[in-house]
Amino acid sequence: MTVQLNHTIVAAHDKKTSARFLADILGLEVSEPFGPFVPVEIPGGVTLDYAETPEDITPQHYAFLVSEDDFDTIFGRVRSAGLTYWADPFHHHPGEINHNDGGRGAYFDDPNGHNLEILTRPYGSGS
Repeated sequence: MTVQLNHTIVAAHDKKTSARFLADILGLEVSEPFGPFVPVEIPGGVTLDYAETPEDITPQHYAFLVSEDDFDTIFGRVRSAGLTYWADPFHHHPGEINHNDGGRGAYFDDPNGHNLEILTRPYGSGS
């Protein structure tokens, strides 16, 4: 059996602004709107499809595995944007990155409060 994640819907108060935020931070492109969605395609064919809602948004967690070089570039964008970042998902260690499994990782929030993570080593991959 082959199972592959194809897309997920991300709730946003302003879908265009939120899609642009993610694309700009990760160095990606915002795709053309598809129905009520504004998609951002992640390498590998998965899209995050932003959908607008006036309702309260329950923050979700989205983690992006990146290379060491891409981490430097993306983390540079996070810092240049003046975003607060943390070493942990519970936001107990502000202004720090982690070195889990011999890699590097950082967490930061998007405009809707979704907890975004960049990491260079998958959890449990060892050091």
